Amino acid sequence: MSDTAPRRLILPQPVANHADRECAAERALLGQLGPGTIMMQGDNPALPKMPEKPRLLDFFRLRFGQITASHLLQSAMLARKAGHGEKIVLACLLHDLSNGILIRTDHAYWSAQLVAPYVDEEVSWAIQQHQALRFFPDSAVGYEYPEAYHRFFGPDYVVPDYLQQAYAAARTHRWYMTSRIICLNDIYSFDESVTIDPGEFEDVVGRHFKQPKEGLGFDNSPVAHMWRTMIWPTNFL
Repeated sequence: MSDTAPRRLILPQPVANHADRECAAERALLGQLGPGTIMMQGDNPALPKMPEKPRLLDFFRLRFGQITASHLLQSAMLARKAGHGEKIVLACLLHDLSNGILIRTDHAYWSAQLVAPYVDEEVSWAIQQHQALRFFPDSAVGYEYPEAYHRFFGPDYVVPDYLQQAYAAARTHRWYMTSRIICLNDIYSFDESVTIDPGEFEDVVGRHFKQPKEGLGFDNSPVAHMWRTMIWPTNFL
């Protein structure tokens, strides 16, 4: 047996390599396999090693990109400073979770699924619905269409039907304002000069997020596989 660790190859996930329908990159990578060369599986040495039993804030510290982590922490801090309750502070802390290291498309739906087994139903509902609500102004609470969206999507962007339908349903829901408050604390939370330690929210998370004793990703919940994907985002299979 060789004492030299094998070279491990990383294939981009299909969602990030959608244009390569002929699978040229995959074929080229598989062609490199042989003695001393295998596919990436398990801990990637280029990433910080996660604890054996990961907790929520470990993902903020060891997995999330700086933009997402900073945005979520600032959003939660704004909600706290505005005097909102801990349930809303937690919703703001979690609302874009999927953007951290999983997927951006329909990110609020993914984020809501990630946390649903561990939070109050109102929190996961509010996170999911902000996917639609953020596109629709509500002058009664001072929420306007984000100026940044003109730059992101263009001035003629039309909100898809499924989000228009989701907005219409959410508008009359008893938890509408919980989701709307996420939006109010969402668009003003991108100050690159502000640094917030995730530990600021240790108590809120401890009181309102049911951390599984086995660790996130290892509790056999319906979403455990999603947390494992964030632990090992470069696994081949």
